[in-house]
Amino acid sequence: MANTYSALKRVRQTGRRTEFNRKHKSELRHQIRAMRRAITGKDAKAAAALLSKTFSMIDRSAKVGVIKKNTAARYKSKLHLRVKALSA
Repeated sequence: MANTYSALKRVRQTGRRTEFNRKHKSELRHQIRAMRRAITGKDAKAAAALLSKTFSMIDRSAKVGVIKKNTAARYKSKLHLRVKALSA
């Protein structure tokens, strides 16, 4: 256990940050899952409608640091390719 005041403060900060990251990563995963369901269900309209909302959530997560920039780019690329293939 932490002994100094600064170490105790870091424990508190880390706890808050972990909770924030866990909540936002869970929301992001749910959004991506909904997007993938629309794609596998061959529902082009729903997939197109969810695309901008999903991309926005991915970008915000990368900006805040919940996921890394490259991971965000990879998610967006894969989803966009699958939506494009679905609409074609």
